[in-house]
Amino acid sequence: MRWLDIQEIAIRLEELHPDADNMNLRYTDLREWVLALPEFNDQPNGCNEKILEAIQMAWIDERS
Repeated sequence: MRWLDIQEIAIRLEELHPDADNMNLRYTDLREWVLALPEFNDQPNGCNEKILEAIQMAWIDERS
């Protein structure tokens, strides 16, 4: 899984953190959670705020 696998990341985050407040999540925390995914295999610094925002929005959509 890589940074641009946004939907896959959102699904896994929802599976692993179903009670997280994904609407008010700090991007630093979100980045750490993505890096901690066992399936994640990309450069730690390969993301930016735009990618993290897209992951957060996909996660919010996944939950609803």
